[in-house]
Amino acid sequence: MIRVLLVDDHPVVREGLRGMLGAEADIEVVGEAGSAAEAVVAARACDPDVVLMDLRMPNGDGVAATLAVLAQQPRCRVVVLTTYENDADILRAVEAGATGYLLKDAGRAELAQAIRAAARGETVLAPSVAAKLVSRLRSPVGLTSREIEVLRLVGAGRTNAEIGRALLISEATVKTHLLRTFGKLGVSDRTAAVTAALERGILPPY
Repeated sequence: MIRVLLVDDHPVVREGLRGMLGAEADIEVVGEAGSAAEAVVAARACDPDVVLMDLRMPNGDGVAATLAVLAQQPRCRVVVLTTYENDADILRAVEAGATGYLLKDAGRAELAQAIRAAARGETVLAPSVAAKLVSRLRSPVGLTSREIEVLRLVGAGRTNAEIGRALLISEATVKTHLLRTFGKLGVSDRTAAVTAALERGILPPY
């Protein structure tokens, strides 16, 4: 049996997933969690083979939960299951160690197959997500995860000093990241950089 933990802040979504997976003879839902913190506790308690992880939840997101779960249980596989498919979210999840990235419009058969593949250690990606990753690899932009994080905070209206304090880096380092980002995006100021990143799907919409 493949032991699965469901992590989503909406009870109706967890109920729907439990119902879908209940028809699979080789998959057993062993626990549920409604937040990032609950996910870490539940994973420790029920020792799942695969975690279906929502990406955006209150009090901590799925990326933070993925990092925490894998830190305490390296053998566990995390598959992100979300409605979001922008480049920034995909990269954050993959960099955190997620084995897969699926969208919530996946059917029962696709979801079950993805869980089985993840349990075997295989990477599972929704077709649209795989296409985005391939496109990004071919793209000359290639922003680093730190550059994306700095740009995200710029988009949230933070000053360079505030960004430095939030990321525990110097204001000079923030400026360096921004200058590199401007060059990669072919823009000359902060507003244009955020606009370009939003248009290309590098940043999630605000």
